[in-house]
Amino acid sequence: MSLSTAPASAVVGAPYIGDGRSNNARAVWCVQHLVNDYRRRAGSPAIAEDSVWGKQTRSAVYDFQANTDNTGSPDGVVGPLTGRGLLNYDATDTYAGHGSCFGYLPTPSGY
Repeated sequence: MSLSTAPASAVVGAPYIGDGRSNNARAVWCVQHLVNDYRRRAGSPAIAEDSVWGKQTRSAVYDFQANTDNTGSPDGVVGPLTGRGLLNYDATDTYAGHGSCFGYLPTPSGY
């Protein structure tokens, strides 16, 4: 999936991403793309960036939460702490930080 390179504006209260949630396809793609930054550094194979929330994505998010700081308790759901962790993990990724994935992931107030 190709994402627009136009600047993203913050979405106050972006919804959590995970099982049983009405997941936005772009938000799921962002999670998959950003968690792959972590997986590459950890020496793990990348997961598919197919915009579909499933077992593989949930497991990758859980692994990210279990092995990085300040992401909350591992539960496989992307809430504000995990969203911030994914956005901050690799500053060289143009989708991260305040890049084009910023508006799709939940983040703490004031991020």
